[in-house]
Amino acid sequence: MSAHGSPIPMTARASGPLRGVAEVPGDKSISHRALILGALSVGETTVTGLLEGQDVLDTAAAMQAFGATVRRHGPGAWTVQGVGVGGFAEPEQVIDCGNSGTGVRLIMGAMATTPICATFTGDASLNKRPMGRVTTPLAEFGAQAVGRAGGRLPMTLVGAADPVPVRYVLPVPSAQVKSAVLLAGLNAPGETVVVEPEATRDHTERMLRGFGAEVSVEDTPEGRVITLRGRPELTGQTVAVPRDPSSAAFPVCAALIVPGSEITVPGVSRNPTRDGLYVTLLEMGADITFENVREEGGEPVADLRVRYTPGLKGVETPPERAASMIDEFPILSVVAAVAKGPTVMRGVKELRVKESDRIDAMARGLEACGVQVAETEDTLTVQGMAQVPGGAVTQSRLDHRIAMSFLVLGLVSARPVSVDDGGPIATSFPVFEPLMAGLGAAIARDPA
Repeated sequence: MSAHGSPIPMTARASGPLRGVAEVPGDKSISHRALILGALSVGETTVTGLLEGQDVLDTAAAMQAFGATVRRHGPGAWTVQGVGVGGFAEPEQVIDCGNSGTGVRLIMGAMATTPICATFTGDASLNKRPMGRVTTPLAEFGAQAVGRAGGRLPMTLVGAADPVPVRYVLPVPSAQVKSAVLLAGLNAPGETVVVEPEATRDHTERMLRGFGAEVSVEDTPEGRVITLRGRPELTGQTVAVPRDPSSAAFPVCAALIVPGSEITVPGVSRNPTRDGLYVTLLEMGADITFENVREEGGEPVADLRVRYTPGLKGVETPPERAASMIDEFPILSVVAAVAKGPTVMRGVKELRVKESDRIDAMARGLEACGVQVAETEDTLTVQGMAQVPGGAVTQSRLDHRIAMSFLVLGLVSARPVSVDDGGPIATSFPVFEPLMAGLGAAIARDPA
């Protein structure tokens, strides 16, 4: 079943050229953070361009449950009347975060240093994902967590009554864990320090500064050291959410591999901690140009012009790039399937604990479509071919990015490619179907 309803089988078929403007939704990571920091601020925060996918809507409902006033005023236009740092009230009901690992982990961090209790749950996919990576550092602040075996949801978190600041070295690159620790540090005295040996997306640091927190970042031999001074008074802001580079990846990659295509994707975030896919595509020879480069809401953005590129070549992605493209490896593996030679993706073990085991999901689905793949715990290798046979029904595994990736593959396969359930796409890209159809993609729901 989908995260929020009955399965929605979908099929993609070989398409003519994709043409037009792809106005992808707002960035999911920034949307989550705008709602949470708005709720932790004094006064009103106005958000434009908010992603209205189910993941973000679940975070909005959670902020309301913790005492903030969250209102929608029109498409993508929201306001949050905050309660201030340490001002969260104890929710009366269980907090359901649906499919969102980002949402639940960031919210846990935001409440961990306030003396209240909350119980978190999610859908079948989220309840399989490990939360110990977040509850371990939150315990150092004084928070207590009790959950299912393996540190899984449902889980009850009791916030620290007398929180202490921490210094935490990330054992694995994770923007979610880093952000949870920084949000917890807001209501702890003194300085909270996070050390990340490999840089991850930095939206939290940027946005914390924008709301008035004192945050410093220093590159050291130990890694990237982020220092937050606790107990600031955050002030409500106006946040313009740029378009999501992870969502943009699907029409971009489709246009690169469907013959004759040319599309424009306006206002996409070019944050360097999120840019790994586009760096990799350029290395493969992709015809992508970045126009009207500018800054919006503290984030670098650009308009992307993308043209069909015959002769894409396989490449090797270094492990140090993985964190900057962790959500894009599924769609990269689709591009790799039609490139010349092998594409080797290294340092990708984090994919095994996302909404699904994405390495296994992509490997099995690609094999079913006739593509040769090899995997280890930390790598995925895809052997490109002139024509993907297709003809398979692939398993989305309640994972939006897996579903969208295989639908893009179907646009260039000899035979149609189906996914058993496209319902999870709504968690991050609710307009995926009409947007792709508007460009000319032959993607449709299967008849009931």
